[in-house]
Amino acid sequence: MSQRSTALKHLNARALPAQKRRSAAASEAVIATGRRVLRQEAHALNALADILDGDFTQAVELFFGLKGRTVVTGMGKSGHVARKIAATFASTGTPALFVHPGEASHGDLGMITTDDAVLALSNSGEAVELDAILAYTRRFAIPLVAITGGSDNTLARAADLALILPREPEACPMGLAPTTSTTVMLGLGDALAVALMERRGFSEEEYRTFHPGGQIGRVLLKVSDIMHGSQALPLVRRDQPMSEAIIVMTERGFGCAGVINGKGRLIGIVTDGDLRRHMGPGLTESPVDEVMTREPKTIGPEALAAEALGVMNMSDKPFTAMFVVEDRKPIGIVSVHDLLRAGVM
Repeated sequence: MSQRSTALKHLNARALPAQKRRSAAASEAVIATGRRVLRQEAHALNALADILDGDFTQAVELFFGLKGRTVVTGMGKSGHVARKIAATFASTGTPALFVHPGEASHGDLGMITTDDAVLALSNSGEAVELDAILAYTRRFAIPLVAITGGSDNTLARAADLALILPREPEACPMGLAPTTSTTVMLGLGDALAVALMERRGFSEEEYRTFHPGGQIGRVLLKVSDIMHGSQALPLVRRDQPMSEAIIVMTERGFGCAGVINGKGRLIGIVTDGDLRRHMGPGLTESPVDEVMTREPKTIGPEALAAEALGVMNMSDKPFTAMFVVEDRKPIGIVSVHDLLRAGVM
């Protein structure tokens, strides 16, 4: 190695600790900024919670009693928040849609009916793009609720009801970029949506109806949604010979046969495991009653599909198919393969 290369190597070795110190300092500064922003916005949300009053209740009752929909609008960052609020309202039982204020004066005002109410967002309350919507609501006596940063601005004065945000500084160092203000707007929108959800007694079943796809849909999927119905049931009577039970098990393909009594109630199950345990010369002539496992695990049609998977997996002896019963009578069957295909985990 040349003298020059050796010198450079030693120089780099001396520089590394300084670079690490600068990197560590930069990382600490970035984390400190993140924490400051989050704490500042959390403080603003707490301040908002403290000032909620009867106006909030009136807004909830107004939206609850509508014949039509809640039309949510806003410009810029407030518009992005408005879109999210409209989506949350709609998915939790309050019909809603977003109308862009810039498009409103070019025909989209026709999306707002006299059965609707408008929820308009603007921190300054002076977004000129909202003028067409404000004028339209006043002309046709459409209820207008404002979410804004003060009571003495154009939006607040025009509104039938104004929900005023706390006076908290924006989190950006210049105090200009919408950060804290949009966070509290979003929080207030969520508060309205959940209050409306509880006000109307919105159920898990209704929530699942609005969320058939994705993880939410899978979590709320019921056994009745994926079970095989009565025509697919592998059923035998307790006094039938095992030769007939084996044929039923083979034809239906669930690896089991349910055993019913004279009243059609499930009293047992014959599985592949039962066949192996009783394998012998006289198996096929034996009555089902001598081979079956009594009191098998069952589940109701209204149970969550995830619960069915849990029962199958958490048993002392995990199994792959389970009968769905009502009043102890089998009405369906669900297999672990059905559950996995449906995305239940």
